[in-house]
Amino acid sequence: MTAKDAPRAWQRILSGRRLDILNPSPLDIEIEDIAHGLARVARWNGQTRGGAIFSVAQHSVLVTEICGLIDPAAPARWRLHALLHDAPEYVIGDMISPFKAALGQVYTEVEARLARAILQRFSLKPEPPTALLRLTKKADRASAFFEATLYAGFETDEAKRLFGAPPIDPTPLGALLAPMGSEQAQALFLARFQALEGAL
Repeated sequence: MTAKDAPRAWQRILSGRRLDILNPSPLDIEIEDIAHGLARVARWNGQTRGGAIFSVAQHSVLVTEICGLIDPAAPARWRLHALLHDAPEYVIGDMISPFKAALGQVYTEVEARLARAILQRFSLKPEPPTALLRLTKKADRASAFFEATLYAGFETDEAKRLFGAPPIDPTPLGALLAPMGSEQAQALFLARFQALEGAL
């Protein structure tokens, strides 16, 4: 098979770039494209109550907020990393965990390459410290618990078994837990990125 015959491995981005999904370059990544894509990707494959999706962009902002509640001393760089923890999904979508497991190593490698390119684009370490990974995971699971019980039809006990009991009270999260339109979620994500980047 010649290069001409090889299957297309790039995604055309609205900014005009062509992002090679198998060999992504940080130079082809822009935060506006990430925000646009994530605001239109539904969590839980769209299997949620209500008229608006709960987007990955909104989830990402929620995770940064939960990180701050769990560890108020977490630096802006850590929160920015948390904001981008699902950023590869702006081009590959949000696969539910059981499907990721079924796809195995191929999916993991593609996602990891994209994540590294995104982190490099925004001057973040591609190999973050263990403490940051643990904080992000804890916040991610807490967010999943709230989303699952509020919108995805999970009973509380089932959500606790799958995601663990959240270590925080959701009251301070306020409107971040209410689904919003894609344009609002996109603006929210961009505003949080700019605030965190400005604090570095």
